[in-house]
Amino acid sequence: MNIVVLVKQVPDSGAERTLSASDNTVERGSANNVINEMDEYAIEEALKIKEAHGGEVTILTMGPERATESIRKALSMGPDKAVHVQDDALHGSCAVATSKVLAAALGTLSADLVLCGAESTDGRVQVMPHMIAERLGVAALTGARKLTVEGSQLTAERQTDEGYEVVTAATPAVVSVWDTINEPRYPSFKGIMAAKKKPVQTLSLADLGVSADEVGAAGASSAVVEFSARPPRSAGTKVIDEGDGGTKLVEFLVTEKFV
Repeated sequence: MNIVVLVKQVPDSGAERTLSASDNTVERGSANNVINEMDEYAIEEALKIKEAHGGEVTILTMGPERATESIRKALSMGPDKAVHVQDDALHGSCAVATSKVLAAALGTLSADLVLCGAESTDGRVQVMPHMIAERLGVAALTGARKLTVEGSQLTAERQTDEGYEVVTAATPAVVSVWDTINEPRYPSFKGIMAAKKKPVQTLSLADLGVSADEVGAAGASSAVVEFSARPPRSAGTKVIDEGDGGTKLVEFLVTEKFV
């Protein structure tokens, strides 16, 4: 099975994140950038499927040159090769434009199965798998907490607030996963060294037949108009018990409309 995993480099969610004052996009140049956490679960699932059914796993990333760091980290987990869509015109692309570029790249890879995280920690819009599936004209099994592969048949348990749904589709298909699906492996020293020699193909917009005016900030269908820093946390209300602490507490909860 030919499996492609979408991987995005994002600012570390454990560190302070901000937007750039120059164009209101996510500040990535000075950030501690890492693989989007949810994508690591997609990589692990792809490797498990390959180990059970054979085939090849390809990492697909769209991003600037520095995204190569995350590509090599992803390859150190075990995938066979990677494709890096890199073009200066991509900066500031919205989700719609991003899905167009990724779908064009996937069209060159003939994937049986496309795996990705259910969301990215920098955007958190959860629309990319749906958009890509629509552009490719294939099924989308989203929010999977379990995935079973039997030949060309896919069965997924889709996680919901109430429990889960069982959905099926035939390949080719796009599947997004949550962090409940598995436990990603740690790269071994052997894997880290091997990743340095694995092939990484770089594609530009011209290679994909996508015009520069369809992507980037100029071609975006949505944009951040303005932003401001989160206000400092204000001091809380202290209730001192002087024999009437219970009454004061209830009065406070009433004013805050908790009771």
